[in-house]
Amino acid sequence: MPFDRHDLYERSVQSPDKVVAFLRAIHGSSPAALGEDFCGTASVSRAWVRLVPDGTAVAVDLDASVLERARDAASAGRVERIQGDAREAADPARHAADVIFVGNFSIGEIHERADLVRYLARSRERLRKGGVFVCDTYGGASAFRVGAIERSHWIEGGVRIRYVWEQREADPFTGRVVCAMHFRLERGGEIFHAIEDAFVYRWRLWSVPELRDAMVEAGFAWTEVRSELYGDPGIGLGIAGETTRSSLDEVEGFIVCVAGHATGASR
Repeated sequence: MPFDRHDLYERSVQSPDKVVAFLRAIHGSSPAALGEDFCGTASVSRAWVRLVPDGTAVAVDLDASVLERARDAASAGRVERIQGDAREAADPARHAADVIFVGNFSIGEIHERADLVRYLARSRERLRKGGVFVCDTYGGASAFRVGAIERSHWIEGGVRIRYVWEQREADPFTGRVVCAMHFRLERGGEIFHAIEDAFVYRWRLWSVPELRDAMVEAGFAWTEVRSELYGDPGIGLGIAGETTRSSLDEVEGFIVCVAGHATGASR
C-alpha cells in the first residue's frame, strides 16, 4: 500500500469537504473564489472547485512537489497553482478572492508580528467586498506543554493509520514551538509501515487575541472566533479519528478558527 507522508496526512488529519462547508458558512453569502495560502497539497482548493458551483481557487505554497497534487484541477482551469512565498506570491489585483484560508496552523510559519500584519494587510487587499480571511490556531492550558497525542483512523483494507502529534519544544516567553507528526500503518495488530518525523514544524504560536489585534491593525472591519469546525473544545490537537493515547497532561486545549471580515458589521 504505497502511501507517502502526504497521503497519510490527507487521509488521517484533513477533512477538506467539511472545511469548504465551514468557509462558505462563515462567509455568509455565495463565495466563488478561494485563496488557499500555505496550501500544501491544496486539498481544500481541490474540494472547493469540486463542491462550489463555478468555484475557482488559487493555491500557493513554496513546495512545487506538493502542488502537483492539484494538477488535474489546474488543468481543468479551476485551480491556479503558484509556487512561492504565500506572504507575497499572490497578486491582489490578479488573485482577488472571496475567502482566503490558512489552515493546518500554517499562520505560525510567520514568526514576526510586523510580517504578520503586513501579510494580513495584503490579504485584506485581495478580498472582494464581503470577503473573509480565516486561519486556525490552538491554545488553552496545554498550548505550551511538551508531549504527544496519538490518534487513529481506519481506511480501506482493514488498515488503521496511527498518527502521533508531538509537541517537542515550547517556549511561552517567545511563543515558539517545535512540533512533529509521525505515522504508523497497522493491519491485524501488526505495524507494517512507519514514517517517523513525517512532518516537523517550527512555528510561532499566535494566540487568539494576538491574531485578532493584528487583523484589526491590518484593516479588517471586524473579527470573530469560531470553534465549530473542530468540534467541542478540549478534544485535543486533531480533527479526525479516535484518540487512542494522550498526554500533554490530558490536553485541556482547544483549536479554533479566527476570521477577519473585510467589510460589514459584526453579526
